Amino acid sequence: MTARDLKAEWGLVGDVGATNARFALVDPDGSIGFTRAILCQDFATIGEAIAAFLAEAPKPKPSHSVLAVASSPDGDEVSLTNHPWTFSTEALRRALGLNRLRIVNDFHANALAVPYLAADELIKIGAGETVAGTPIGILGPGSGLGVSALVPTVDGAIAIPGEGGHVTMAAADAREAAVLEIIRRRFGHVSAERVLSGPGLVNLYVALRELAEAAPECLTAEEISHPEARADDRFAREATEMFCSMLGTVAGNLALTLGARGGIYIAGGIVPKLGPTFVQSTFRERFEAKGRFRDYLAEIPTYVVVRPFAALLGAAKLLRQTYRPGVNAGPKMVR
Repeated sequence: MTARDLKAEWGLVGDVGATNARFALVDPDGSIGFTRAILCQDFATIGEAIAAFLAEAPKPKPSHSVLAVASSPDGDEVSLTNHPWTFSTEALRRALGLNRLRIVNDFHANALAVPYLAADELIKIGAGETVAGTPIGILGPGSGLGVSALVPTVDGAIAIPGEGGHVTMAAADAREAAVLEIIRRRFGHVSAERVLSGPGLVNLYVALRELAEAAPECLTAEEISHPEARADDRFAREATEMFCSMLGTVAGNLALTLGARGGIYIAGGIVPKLGPTFVQSTFRERFEAKGRFRDYLAEIPTYVVVRPFAALLGAAKLLRQTYRPGVNAGPKMVR
């Protein structure tokens, strides 16, 4: 196939989590077109979800695709970490009639989106300024906790996906230690994801009620973080505040690990919905609370990504890099 033929093709990109799957068509010029979000629970398989999207899409059928999924793709078989969907990449490619299909981690795509985010698609938390040509950290609580990095190279930035959401969660004070101990009795290992996700917020709420010997109550993450719940329920209020603080701990750890003087970016579905609550929380205070390295972290900026479907932007850039001859290895880090 020639470069001219390839330029005439439409692409498909997806950001598939445990709760929501977002799909978009990518025009031959690389711009994102028709976009839809669906609930994963409405479909038995990822193939059925994509087929439903394509049936609704008004444009020509895509011939190549990049799907960013909440998993660690390795080989042909892919299983989502927090959802029962399992699929063969090759079988899915054939079923959808695609010429090419690439599967990557969802925060691989989130990382690649960062250099292309506009100023009004970000909310800055605290002080600090980006240092050009230095690593960037990305993490995001949703149904799970995604973590990635964007690292400069001579050919452009490359994304380094990982499973940082499953690092062991450390307590910063005695109350957090007591809460984590309750959660540890239930799960054994308490990863960051066990507290920094939708289910994690529920875990915090349940543990705080147990710690206070209050009657058990079942609330969803959306209910716990709702302003009315936080106004009326002290456990919802404390769970949300503890969530923000613990996210600051993990974000600070990531910044130190990477030397992320290019900034730390918070993506995912939960934090943007918290709005002013997150801005006014102890997130930034906890982010900087690293003893002798407080001054180092004070100079690193932190941002909340408020662009809807940011991972689709990164997947579209990866689609173009993967299937367009002559495109460089990664985005230039200009922030």
